[in-house]
Amino acid sequence: MEGITEGVNNMNINNSDSYKKNRIQVSNTKKPLFFYVNLAKRYMQQHNEVELSALGMAIATVVTVAEILKNNGLAVEKKIMTSTVDIKDDSRGRPVQKAKIEIVLGKTANFDDLMAAAAAQDAQNGDIDDQGA
Repeated sequence: MEGITEGVNNMNINNSDSYKKNRIQVSNTKKPLFFYVNLAKRYMQQHNEVELSALGMAIATVVTVAEILKNNGLAVEKKIMTSTVDIKDDSRGRPVQKAKIEIVLGKTANFDDLMAAAAAQDAQNGDIDDQGA
């Protein structure tokens, strides 16, 4: 019985933070802002919540994405965590501390209605464009 308990505890430790299916690690240089907004919407559709994570200068991008989703009525804040992490800097040969933020957002009650309305609007705009061609 102890062996089973130990195995379950180890599984929880290994599973808890290393990989989450609903985590988006944001960079401020690789993708445009609305890439992350649209990706977060898709993750919320699939998992009911999304965790946005960033280091250093990308923190502003994460906060902006979260605010866009909240202001559009799509998300509510569940949790905000800040910390510092040690990153090894090869040029200096010593660890450098970087700020880290993690924001967990959940769906609002009317998330699905808003997404359906947006999809209908996109489809309608697509039909107008096709008719004009």
